[in-house]
Amino acid sequence: MSPSVVVIGGGYGGYKVAKALDEVADVTLVDPSDAFLHNVASWRALVEPEWLDRIFFPYDRLLRHGRFLRDRAVEVDGRRVTLASGTRLEPDYLVLATGSYYPSPAKWGDADSATARAGMRTSHEALRGAGRVLVVGAGPAGLELAGEIKSTFPDKRVTVADRAADVLPGPFDQELREELRRQLDKLGVELVLGSPLRALPPAEPATSAAVSVTTEDGEELAADIWFRCFGVVPATGYLRGTLAEARDEAGYLRVDDQLRVHGQERVFAVGDISDAERNMAGLAGIQADFLAANLKVLITGDGELGRYQVNPPMIGVPLGPEGGAGQLPGVDGVAGPELISNIKGRAMLVEMHTENFAA
Repeated sequence: MSPSVVVIGGGYGGYKVAKALDEVADVTLVDPSDAFLHNVASWRALVEPEWLDRIFFPYDRLLRHGRFLRDRAVEVDGRRVTLASGTRLEPDYLVLATGSYYPSPAKWGDADSATARAGMRTSHEALRGAGRVLVVGAGPAGLELAGEIKSTFPDKRVTVADRAADVLPGPFDQELREELRRQLDKLGVELVLGSPLRALPPAEPATSAAVSVTTEDGEELAADIWFRCFGVVPATGYLRGTLAEARDEAGYLRVDDQLRVHGQERVFAVGDISDAERNMAGLAGIQADFLAANLKVLITGDGELGRYQVNPPMIGVPLGPEGGAGQLPGVDGVAGPELISNIKGRAMLVEMHTENFAA
């Protein structure tokens, strides 16, 4: 009988682990939604709703041998898992991959695909009717959103505001920030940096509403719609006992160089909930590939266990289908718009997931 593996969370890391182990283990994937949302392309679907048909992948097409449970973990203590339905699981190996919470319409939490699609269409109509757009947050999500809006609706006035003095926080080259600012300026995106807002708009993000906010420097920003592009929160509130104690002060699970949760023998964590690396979909996928290979060694006894190596800083920030810049391994200096467009901007990496959901 094959060893059992339960994967909690079907995001970029979780679904890839489940898929990779489907042939060698008794795999159970648990997620509260009915489909994987390729949220890397959420902003493209926001401005072009026809993309909605390309970014949702039903979980029932993922596994050939294992099973998918549409359910939610409410308590996990060691390898003991209790689901919202009352189902209890205690697998041989447990993989925690519940990701992070982030404001819609980029992510939709536990919502099913129909709810997420409807919400995205509603947000699209609100955006379409707005003349002025305020984006709060100048990280990669905020910059990508601004680029998508200006590429599709060039006549809209788009303002990006952030308390930071520059765009794109993180371990990236200053040359990359300068290139992104150059392209944003060419698109007509206004940047208001270096002064926090005195308060966020009272209206719900991504809805039609006349909003007016003021920076601590006294600059007033008015818009017809605003988007919240900051505030990643690791989804680890269901952890109990020693697993809860393994979280750091920010809520991330501490893992070792095999992505094993501290204090555990057969519990692992990948993606946004672990402290292995930065919160990025691509890094979650890299971690998933690594962990799946190690678990295959543990399950089959063939091969040697690897040690996870932290990746050098890398990022690709599309600014619409044809623009953007990045910092990529093997590329000297800044990766320009043509390369970023070919790698990510035009197709938004959809094809990377299509082949995995063909079971």
